[in-house]
Amino acid sequence: MRSGFLAAALTALFISAAKAAPCEQQTYRGADYIVCGFDPQSDEIRLFLKDEDGAPWRHFNFLKESLGADGEQLIFAMNAGMYHEDRSPVGLYIEASDELSSINTNDGPGNFHLKPNGIFYVAQDGRAFVEETGVYLKIKQPPPRHATQSGPMLVIGGDIHPRFLPESTSLKRRNGVGVTDEGDVFFVLADSPVRFYDFASFFRDELKTQNALYLDGTISRLYAPELDRNDPGLAMGPIVGVVTSGD
Repeated sequence: MRSGFLAAALTALFISAAKAAPCEQQTYRGADYIVCGFDPQSDEIRLFLKDEDGAPWRHFNFLKESLGADGEQLIFAMNAGMYHEDRSPVGLYIEASDELSSINTNDGPGNFHLKPNGIFYVAQDGRAFVEETGVYLKIKQPPPRHATQSGPMLVIGGDIHPRFLPESTSLKRRNGVGVTDEGDVFFVLADSPVRFYDFASFFRDELKTQNALYLDGTISRLYAPELDRNDPGLAMGPIVGVVTSGD
């Protein structure tokens, strides 16, 4: 009886600690990664594009202060998708059920157009998904609460993007998002320069995400207070954040 109570107490303590510290550092194939995991059914994942004055967010601190004024707390944030020079999204962008930028199926240069590209979204029922853009277009469902289009896809139905090369010499900082079959969401920042192939392999083989999406590259930034991370830089495009009440 006593041992069962102790085990239950330790389990509760572990869960509490995990909730308090969603981000952790990992090493894979000699590269350093930061992995932030969330359950979208209990953790509120949102997208943010502009501040109250209609300007791009210049720093995570400004978003944190804005949420704090409404009695909410920012516990995680990361840049979340490709954008133009004026910081407007290149592809689909939906925030709080409001579509601010339409889906982009055009061909073109750069990572966004290294097809297939894809969409990370939070559905109206709170579940989160990563889908290849063509698949997303065929899904018959209400428009999601939040969505951001980026590219390329990293992992597609358990397969690494066919254009990625294991021997590529293009090594860069990268960030992305993947969703497991159980519905857990992993946001990942490669703190070491990595090739696309290894970044995708980390999502598929270590995090077990059947679908994963590249969000951005060298300019990737992270807000993770438990790791003392609040990366500075230029004004951002789309941001993904996890928000709780201020209690």
